[in-house]
Amino acid sequence: MKVLIVIANPNPKSFCHAILEQFIQGLKDAGHTSEVVDLYAIHFDPVFRTADFASYVHESMPSEILEAMNLKQHVLDSAADPITRFGASLWLRNKSPVEIARFIHSHRPKDVIAQWEKLKNAQGLAFIAPVFWLHFPAILKGWFERVFSYGDAYALTSDGWLGHARGRVPLLEHEKALVISTTLFSEEDYKATWEAPMTRIIDDWGLRYPGIKRVEHVYFYRAAVADAETLKGYLDRAYLLGKEFAPVVESDGQAR
Repeated sequence: MKVLIVIANPNPKSFCHAILEQFIQGLKDAGHTSEVVDLYAIHFDPVFRTADFASYVHESMPSEILEAMNLKQHVLDSAADPITRFGASLWLRNKSPVEIARFIHSHRPKDVIAQWEKLKNAQGLAFIAPVFWLHFPAILKGWFERVFSYGDAYALTSDGWLGHARGRVPLLEHEKALVISTTLFSEEDYKATWEAPMTRIIDDWGLRYPGIKRVEHVYFYRAAVADAETLKGYLDRAYLLGKEFAPVVESDGQAR
């Protein structure tokens, strides 16, 4: 299995990066391959900007929605100069809303396209990050907002377009997602009240609802203040999480 690992910690010498190394080794020893996206290292922009509108325009949207978006005007408004605008107006003359939507979606930001290609080509996903305000750090939250877009990660039925969450259609087909969260506070605190909302927002809404078949969320409690023995135990577990990520299917079709 090919696993895409997304890590969000600004310090390359952080404990999150030590977890990453052990997790990768476990994957490797189990026969899996991996690719790492270090969001801070690549200076990923988490801010959803006007250009990101293109990620949420898709040819599969209902015709009445596409019509209401006034996509021709959007293309004209995006033209950088009068000459480009004139050329765009000529191109738009005989184009249907579906054709324009296809064009707009193909011109979403290049960094988003690059991340989507990595995501699309993986069979498993892993996320390693500290807990910030009971969620991912902003840079990773923004990665989801910009990359998990309409027509790629999910779609909507007619119920969805009427504002009902039951109309959300999952489009992802990944076998598994693993979330490793390092915390400041104790297991007792998280088990009492905090893990439930994180599970609902991150695991269910962010990963299960878009279609990922199995989601596992592991917490390394008090990692910021733990003693050396506890940290070693966490690193040992990170290795096992990689080694036991998923069965490896051999050429004879047997999972081992």
